[in-house]
Amino acid sequence: MAISRDDVEKVAKLGRLMLTGEELERMTGEMQRILAYVDQLSQAETDGVEPIAHPADVHTVLRDDQVSESLARDQALATAPRHSGEGYLVPAVLGD
Repeated sequence: MAISRDDVEKVAKLGRLMLTGEELERMTGEMQRILAYVDQLSQAETDGVEPIAHPADVHTVLRDDQVSESLARDQALATAPRHSGEGYLVPAVLGD
């Protein structure tokens, strides 16, 4: 798969990167080499190979969920520095 300088410019714009002409030329070559490697990987024989999500034999080490009684609202809010009686009050992060 060939990649052009225009393709690299488009990707840079999407990533909000301001690249110089020299950087665009260098990145075009680098991206071309990356795509050539990915193309090489796609030619590997995978018939009969079962897909996996992780290369190591991983299994969950977490316990099963168990339903239990939760705290009453007044107990949960008792240690809050500020609350409304309904929930915690925290400083605004995104404005008013």
